Amino acid sequence: MTSDTGTATARRAPRPRADALRNRERIVTAAREMFVESGSQVPYDEIARRAGVGNATLYRNFPERADLVREVVLSLVARVAELAERAAAEEADTFAALRRFIHGAADERVGALCLMLDGAFDRDHPDLVAERDRLEGVVQGIVDRAQRAGRLRADVGVGDLMLAVSQLTRPLPGTACAAFTPFVHRHLQLFLDGLEAPARSELPGTTATLEALRRDSCPS
Repeated sequence: MTSDTGTATARRAPRPRADALRNRERIVTAAREMFVESGSQVPYDEIARRAGVGNATLYRNFPERADLVREVVLSLVARVAELAERAAAEEADTFAALRRFIHGAADERVGALCLMLDGAFDRDHPDLVAERDRLEGVVQGIVDRAQRAGRLRADVGVGDLMLAVSQLTRPLPGTACAAFTPFVHRHLQLFLDGLEAPARSELPGTTATLEALRRDSCPS
């Protein structure tokens, strides 16, 4: 049973102010952009400048760099999960939902960001695991519906999709993101054309699973 004192303490816990939440969101957005551009070791003062906040505000929200990196990853996974949910809910054509999700994930710079993260964060943090499970569940639903409708070839899985999105949105070594970006959606469409059923060839190997990919790759 919870004591009256404990209940009163919980009731008095202050809610974050709206301006504090906006500052935190600006910091995470700026960090995500700069991680893509310069890597996750970009100086804190540069992130603060991009976000339009003071260094003290940045350190108050994220005293450790690993905290900021984890929040950037969490934000990315949540945003991609949300666009997957919208695609599933709003597209009547099952393959159109898949296409919309793939191109939307590319717009979030998934591959470019994964390339820049050094892994110095808790990949098993409960919040991150929850969002990752949410994303995987929604995408699995999109894949299942497209395959049941005969619109998606039967020999691919969610792991194949996420790996391809990560690879096809990742700049080539020595290539700036700005120079690579114009080709991303073009190459993704070529990939999507190869996913439609009926399949024109037999794929070598086995279907990629998210569990296998997660052991050696950035969060999907």
